[in-house]
Amino acid sequence: MRVPRLVGLMAMDARRTAEATGLFLNAPDRPGLRFQQTMVDYVVRQYPQPNAEVPRDSVIYVWFDFGEGEGGGGVREPRLPRPSGGGMQRELDEPGDELTLRPA
Repeated sequence: MRVPRLVGLMAMDARRTAEATGLFLNAPDRPGLRFQQTMVDYVVRQYPQPNAEVPRDSVIYVWFDFGEGEGGGGVREPRLPRPSGGGMQRELDEPGDELTLRPA
């Protein structure tokens, strides 16, 4: 039996798809999770990969969160330092320019 593609599906849809093909789901990043009708998280990774051959009643592992360093949406908070709230500011001269331009 071939493993269906579950990445991108909501948890409840992934469960239905797996059960329809005679497979079971397990979520290592959510221990004790019950795949309920109201769960709206999306599958971001699965193992085994889609189209892999597995015996009936096999367990498919799915993850709902990206692990450390695996991607995701990135940082959404503003980065520091924030721009100043004032208007235009004078650009400062480079250090040492003052001494080199002065006649000896």
